[in-house]
Amino acid sequence: MKPPPFTYHDPRSVDDAVALLSEKDNAKLLAGGQSLMPMLNMRFVLPDDVIDINRIEDLSYIRDDGDALVFGGMVRQRDIEFSGLVSQKIPLMKEAILNVGHRQTRTRGTYGGSMSHLDPSAELPTVSMAQDAIVSVRKKGGERDIAMADFPMGYMTPSFDLDEMVTEIRVPIWPEGHGYAFVEFARRHGDYAITSSAVLLDVADGGKITKASITVGGVGPSPLRVTAAEEGLAGETGSADLFTEIAEKCREIDAMEDVYAPAWYRQHLAAVLTRRALAKAYSRAVNGTEMNLR
Repeated sequence: MKPPPFTYHDPRSVDDAVALLSEKDNAKLLAGGQSLMPMLNMRFVLPDDVIDINRIEDLSYIRDDGDALVFGGMVRQRDIEFSGLVSQKIPLMKEAILNVGHRQTRTRGTYGGSMSHLDPSAELPTVSMAQDAIVSVRKKGGERDIAMADFPMGYMTPSFDLDEMVTEIRVPIWPEGHGYAFVEFARRHGDYAITSSAVLLDVADGGKITKASITVGGVGPSPLRVTAAEEGLAGETGSADLFTEIAEKCREIDAMEDVYAPAWYRQHLAAVLTRRALAKAYSRAVNGTEMNLR
């Protein structure tokens, strides 16, 4: 398989990249290439121009802003995997990144590329939804921020324009000692998850849950926050029975189906994985250890 013919561009700054995006009517950005290159080779996309942003050094950083970690759009997934800041401040992301592809793909794949591709099963968009991330996009003459809740517009369709590019992702930091867990089910390790669950819990002294975030990936057209389940945890003390009851709300999600799994199976997986993730996150918050529910 060979890609269609296109004109290749090699900008060295964000300004140059967005200028090209504004000039070219049918252009694609090349970041890590883990999604774009197969799609080009299979001719699922037919761009007239490919804009390679790999040599824009200003987009590769991880910065601690106090209440959030800020990621440049071209940060490699492998850099996230080995970042001490991420391990300390956003352990949910560290746990999730180990499920992203394989070492080779994580070495090339980027945070901004995963967000722009927005596969509903992808781990980084699911974590970003769970953490209430804010995505910065830039176009010629302007920049704007998009809350993660508003970022998906549809299946694999982010809510930014064709002449805009992701430049930065701001991920809020939860209080020290919070509980977290990322659990997924895939046909093979490294495959996209059929279903995943990302859970964050803030637990007060005495074991009462004061704040919760529950996100499932691979079930709907984009990662979904299960707000009804989150609300049901507020003020409650964690227990196996509570987590089973709360996780059952995932069966009410209007799930998609494809050749890999029917809708009912994704609903079932969402409930089972969320129950396990809740137990693990709560145990980490209360005891600093893990409790797994089968």
